[in-house]
Amino acid sequence: MASLVQHVAGLACPPLSGASRRPGAPVRPSALVCGTYVLSKDEKERERMRTLFDEASERCRTAPMEGITFSPEDLESAVETTDIDTDIGSLIKGTVFMTTSNGAFIDIQSKATAFLPIDEACLLDIDHIEEAGIRPGLVEQFMIIDENPNDETLILSLQSIQQDLAWERCRQLQAEDVVITGRVIGGNKGGVVALVEGLKAFVPFSQVSSKTTAEELLDKELPLKFVEVDEEQGRLVLSNRKAMADSQAQLGIGSVVLGTVESLKPYGAFIDIGGINGLLHVSQISHDRVADISTVLQPGDTLKVMILSHDRERGRVSLSTKKLEPTPGDMIRNPKLVFEKADEMAQIFRQRIAQAEAMARADMLRFQPESGLSLSSEGILGPLSSDAPQDEGLSADE
Repeated sequence: MASLVQHVAGLACPPLSGASRRPGAPVRPSALVCGTYVLSKDEKERERMRTLFDEASERCRTAPMEGITFSPEDLESAVETTDIDTDIGSLIKGTVFMTTSNGAFIDIQSKATAFLPIDEACLLDIDHIEEAGIRPGLVEQFMIIDENPNDETLILSLQSIQQDLAWERCRQLQAEDVVITGRVIGGNKGGVVALVEGLKAFVPFSQVSSKTTAEELLDKELPLKFVEVDEEQGRLVLSNRKAMADSQAQLGIGSVVLGTVESLKPYGAFIDIGGINGLLHVSQISHDRVADISTVLQPGDTLKVMILSHDRERGRVSLSTKKLEPTPGDMIRNPKLVFEKADEMAQIFRQRIAQAEAMARADMLRFQPESGLSLSSEGILGPLSSDAPQDEGLSADE
């Protein structure tokens, strides 16, 4: 550093323009000015933005409406003349922009504020608005159901729209006479309450196929058919018996099903056959007389029964074990054998039914010899044999 100072001090610098040195004054070394200050790229950008901000701030202070052709009065007039129907019962499209613990605020493109309460968000009882799928950004159609007089906030509802659609759906399902599924959510001494298409429906105990309590059916799903759909009275009544009878009807007369003894009565036993309660009458237990049903059956017993008939209107099925006995009285003496031979005996029973039907058809044809049919000894209709007399009908023995 010392050598650099010495070197610089020895340099001869010309006098500044217009400057004069006093004669005889000592010569002093001139000060060294070297290098220039250069702004970086980021600093230049910050300087440019600062300048723009200062200019904009000055314009806002001195001429805030410069370049704007839409005045505040024009905005107010546009809002006033916007054609939005805000009458109670009207449908309006809106966008969810904020949710709270009590509901959601809806933007309906109007100066009026709109709010969707949590209990109007859907048909179900929910604890949080998000459970109904209500989130910011959701665009939906709402129904205006009320207005808060304190702040003129419009009260909206999705539940009202969903309720109308649910009733319409129930009317359609009733007209189609289809089987639906409902979840039991409660009950009373008269029956159970099931959730169907989001609506609460009543199922009387007289229309429940199995003998059970409301507590035992709670949270279970039941097959149901509509009995009454009355939106004006708010009545929605369904039947489990009809639904079960409808599904069991496909088994047909003579089908063998597995059942469980539910309860005993003096006149017979109620058997649960896959959700429907069938009656095994005391006369259909065995060919031998049964004086006391409890000596043959007990609640909880598993057995095979034959379907004798369906009453679809009343949701009842008649059953028999008598038809499944290999020999009369086996249901009393050897019920295990009846269980093992049930399918075999049912096949024999169906063959007898088919033969009886063929006999009946042949009896009808006996007065129509031109049909060219005859009945074999096995009860099968076939072409009339060539050696059989053509002009005589079948005898009573045949």
